[in-house]
Amino acid sequence: MTRRGAALELAVLGLLHDAPMHGYELRKQLNVLLGWGRLLSFGTLYPCLKALTKDGYIVADTNVQPGEVVARRQRIVYRLTADGKERFAQAMEDSGPTSWDDEGFGVRFAFFGRTDSPTRVRILEGRRTRLEERLDNVRQSAARSRERADSYTLELQRHGLESVEREVKWLTELIDRERSGSTNPIQNDQE
Repeated sequence: MTRRGAALELAVLGLLHDAPMHGYELRKQLNVLLGWGRLLSFGTLYPCLKALTKDGYIVADTNVQPGEVVARRQRIVYRLTADGKERFAQAMEDSGPTSWDDEGFGVRFAFFGRTDSPTRVRILEGRRTRLEERLDNVRQSAARSRERADSYTLELQRHGLESVEREVKWLTELIDRERSGSTNPIQNDQE
């Protein structure tokens, strides 16, 4: 499975862990939760749902309740199975490189409340290390190409560097809060 596919699988399992949903609602929740740069298409979501159903992690329920009016197309409601709950729990315990890469980190972070503190710290530290390495590479590359780059390219590089520096600072703050035992990692610094 591709990294994006693994991230989507984890997101679907996580959302269905909260409540059963039909495909349209699930897509809507994925777009809100993950904020991906482009909208998640049904052409991406439904093959994931089909694979999760085939693997026994979710079930597709089309039962019509007594007295319910059936529309032209029945809505299929997806819900997590016991195996799906176990798969989600196991995936959330993983704190290896895929959990802090660009595709996986946002999904992991969205469900951080379901992991223990040591796992959260490992993922946050891994993400910070990955970004610090990226910063070093971009700085070196920018220094080598500074004379050849036009002002717009230089501005784009500056923007990228500042964005990553902000994320590194944010990650460091989160790590410090986790280590201090704060029960609310997201706090208003103006308090």
